[in-house]
Amino acid sequence: MKANRVTLITLGVADMDRARAYYEALGWVPESAEGPVAFYDLGGQKLGLYERAKLAEDLGRAPGELGTGAMTLAQNFASEAEVDAAYEVALAAGATPCKRPEKVFWGGYSGTLADPDGHVWEYAMNPFWPLDDEGRLA
Repeated sequence: MKANRVTLITLGVADMDRARAYYEALGWVPESAEGPVAFYDLGGQKLGLYERAKLAEDLGRAPGELGTGAMTLAQNFASEAEVDAAYEVALAAGATPCKRPEKVFWGGYSGTLADPDGHVWEYAMNPFWPLDDEGRLA
């Protein structure tokens, strides 16, 4: 069994309709959505949106214990222009800017924003990690 992999990322959301509207405004297409959960195909992985109270129940924790964590999710793009364009689409869809895209010390270009539930995303162009035709790390 391969240990270095992630098959599902689940984000707890306060309002499923708002969360789905946000991600779908970015161009994400739900693979399935029913009641308190929606799934988006990531090409070998899934992103799940799950109502926060239901997620807490499944995890055996109080909703207030969940937080959003000290982590980021990231999308890489092929160019700085693509980063800027995607960043603006996310802002128009309801994201909150954290750090506008800029050239960064490691030689790339990146910026961060938070979705309506506070989950932080990094949008980046990394010249050391080329992308294939599907936008996956090559």
